[in-house]
Amino acid sequence: QVQLAESGGGLVQAGGSLRLSCAASGRTFSRYATGWFRQAPGKEREFVAVITWTGGDTYYADSVKGRFTISRDNAKKAIYLQMNSLEPEDTAVYYCAAEWQGLGSQKSYTYDAWGQGTQVTVSS
Repeated sequence: QVQLAESGGGLVQAGGSLRLSCAASGRTFSRYATGWFRQAPGKEREFVAVITWTGGDTYYADSVKGRFTISRDNAKKAIYLQMNSLEPEDTAVYYCAAEWQGLGSQKSYTYDAWGQGTQVTVSS
């Protein structure tokens, strides 16, 4: 089983950028697809981005396409989410997640492990 821990959240003005990181532990990290989800107050958790375990494919929610970029470094056991052109609507707790040999699921229930989340607040 892999364990995950996010970092990099904070307060930023609209139009600004943040880079989230997720540190993973576990010997089989490279065999997990890794994704980012977010949850705003009073709303359900929603998919943001995912990269397949092969690293060959990435998928994004329409709301972040062209602004966010997901990447991973298997040697460092790390996942990243570069967020540019941030909007107040991006304010949420952001979670990284891992799915064993995942192929890009956008459904939270398919994921096997979750981090504790990091708060991102975008002011207008």
